Amino acid sequence: MESSFPEVLKDTSRLCIHTITTKPWSIEIAVKQYALNGVRGITVWRDALEGRKPAEVRRLIEDAKLEVVSLCRGGFFPSTDKKKREEAIEDNKKAIDEAAEIGAPVVVLVCGSDCRQSLSESRKQIEDGIVAVGDYAGKNGVRLAIEPLHPMYADTRSAVNTLKQANDICEKLNLPNVGVAVDVYHIWWEPDLEREIARCGEMGRIFAFHVCDWKSPTMDLLLDRGLMGEGCIPVRQIRAMVEEAGFRGFIEVEIFSTLYWSMDQNRLLDKILEAYYKHT
Repeated sequence: MESSFPEVLKDTSRLCIHTITTKPWSIEIAVKQYALNGVRGITVWRDALEGRKPAEVRRLIEDAKLEVVSLCRGGFFPSTDKKKREEAIEDNKKAIDEAAEIGAPVVVLVCGSDCRQSLSESRKQIEDGIVAVGDYAGKNGVRLAIEPLHPMYADTRSAVNTLKQANDICEKLNLPNVGVAVDVYHIWWEPDLEREIARCGEMGRIFAFHVCDWKSPTMDLLLDRGLMGEGCIPVRQIRAMVEEAGFRGFIEVEIFSTLYWSMDQNRLLDKILEAYYKHT
């Protein structure tokens, strides 16, 4: 794809794409197409592993000269049902096993929430859940990244809704392999964002950086994310913040969009590259 932007801006050495972004593609096709287009990193969603042996997926990715950035997702710890909380612990251990098998250094935690109980109780159960699997993850060489989610998801998806809350958990638990995934879609609105990003960096806890955009108006609070530059998130400004805080890892494109899933995925990949060059 031709671009009018200088070649220096066409560096894709830090570009990672989540398999959920190109959801219609199997992981085999995604790996092939990402590599052909110069993408260097891949974050694997667990649905992409269904029916496949993780070790074989790892070989596929390595043969394509891609780097596995993380596995999505673990978490969903809270529940009023003790049995479900115990099942969540076991599922997170399974996610850690899968991460180790495919060579993913990080499991991203969508921490969960249960609207039948208070947010404070859900947050306590999140902390308990992370403690329950933290040592297991460490022994397997896997880090856990708490992803704070926008407050609109506080009912069922996550009771951790600000970067400050995620930082507070990291500071309280003080586990060396527990940090934060900074996703611009969820935290762009925070009034103390720059300070909390700096704080996260001071603790050495920025484990991942996810980008997309918030379209205005948005047609769906889950499935209408935009490409960078299509909405109101100051992506480059937030990138500068995380880099000032010491982050030098992959820039991960994570987009949930029924609109983009319905189009030709090769065309979508072209649009991702253009948005990455221009707006990231």
